[in-house]
Amino acid sequence: MSRTAIIAAMAAELKPLTRGWQHERSNGVDLWRWRFDGGEWIAASAGAGVERAARAFAEVEKSGEFDSVISTGWAGALREELISGQTFDVSTVIDARTGERFVTAGPPNDCWLVTNAKVAGAAEKQRLASTYEAALVDMEAAGVARLARMRGISFYCIKGISDSYSDQLPDFNHFISTNGQFQLLRFVFFALVRPWHWRALIRMGENSRKAARGIAASVLDLLDERCNIRKLNGYPKR
Repeated sequence: MSRTAIIAAMAAELKPLTRGWQHERSNGVDLWRWRFDGGEWIAASAGAGVERAARAFAEVEKSGEFDSVISTGWAGALREELISGQTFDVSTVIDARTGERFVTAGPPNDCWLVTNAKVAGAAEKQRLASTYEAALVDMEAAGVARLARMRGISFYCIKGISDSYSDQLPDFNHFISTNGQFQLLRFVFFALVRPWHWRALIRMGENSRKAARGIAASVLDLLDERCNIRKLNGYPKR
């Protein structure tokens, strides 16, 4: 049976993709399954950071080996010309902590992504852009890529831009818990009394929703290209 794992940090990143899939929660990991004749897609989210991505990966493995894995979700732009809400196939993932580079099984292009240990603000984006010449930044992809390499399985990376290179946003690192979860209620109280952030946050929310829809379309396009999944009866067209 062919199995593909899809790993993201947050459930909202996967929402448009996994609508209608079977959902369960196990050991702090949200799992969504779509089964079809001859195979299964299983999506997982466990929070932000490489350690949480590894937890999601391990939870997927408990139900059996898989043939390929896709690291997906939101990313920040490291180039002025990249537009928030757009989705990209990443060709190379760089781990900022170790300097390791992982070439994906996707199409070769100049869209490189660097995985950082924290959410990158404006100053950190400038540093990462000049150091690694990458286009995007996230917090999980390198961890997923390393595990895929260790197991000898195909690794893909599809990311949607939630925030542009020049966006002036609050420091989200203060609102990520030790288990990688975004503390939404605490952040809402923080933002309510800081109206100078409202416009940028509203724009980020709109772009994040658009990026999540683009991620769903791109993931389905990839899977269809590999194994004609959309031809199966009953699968919802998007």
